[in-house]
Amino acid sequence: MARIFITGSTDGLGLANARTLLDTGHEVLLHARTLDRANTFGDLAQQAAGIVIGDLSSAPETHSVARQVNEYGRMDSIIHNAGVYLSPQRVATPEGHSRTLAVNVFAPYILTALIERPDRLIYVSSGMHLGAAADLTDIDWTKRGWSASAAYSESKLHVSALSAALARHWASVLSNSVDPGWVPTKMGGPGATDDLAMGHDTQSWLAASSDSAALVSGKYWHHRRQRTPAPEVTDPGFQDRLTDKLAELTGITLF
Repeated sequence: MARIFITGSTDGLGLANARTLLDTGHEVLLHARTLDRANTFGDLAQQAAGIVIGDLSSAPETHSVARQVNEYGRMDSIIHNAGVYLSPQRVATPEGHSRTLAVNVFAPYILTALIERPDRLIYVSSGMHLGAAADLTDIDWTKRGWSASAAYSESKLHVSALSAALARHWASVLSNSVDPGWVPTKMGGPGATDDLAMGHDTQSWLAASSDSAALVSGKYWHHRRQRTPAPEVTDPGFQDRLTDKLAELTGITLF
């Protein structure tokens, strides 16, 4: 039995992962943005190891989430699932950062740095990262005109590269990123054409399976198959420039 923490587990893929892992006998620590959101877990809360609460668009609340997780004890696996998608305009966090950057990139970076190191890390990416710009000079969108689609795509390029950087630096940890496909969740919308069950299956498999195929690191996955990510993802130079930029913007050095 594995002990697994899942961010953004009140709905969508995160909730599906939580249900799957609980149903197969694993210990799951849930996460909700607010207490009101935590109340939507219903009976699932009784099955879970616990619930941590914090808004991942806020740096102080993200730090609090890390402290709450550490109070439960070391996790075997962490699924960094929480994310935000298309905003018609740049929404600023309390610290003034783009909410897309804060939730999709800063939060997994900060949590990875502050939570006791697990055996496995899984980061939810997107196939949209393949069309993202690799220029890191304005990742916070303070100079460019806002593009919701481009900002989201860039955030998924960054989290995929972060996952690969961790695989390179932390030999004792299995770190992978996953494209779940375009699935009919609240984020994906009712018109999504991919399979919801397959959309969360790879994350649960990587988090808990003893299959030799799942015991790898530094890979980019789609429906349990390794795919080729954007070239920047596996480029050590880009990884280092990215983690340097994230250290500068968050005040936390990971490596």
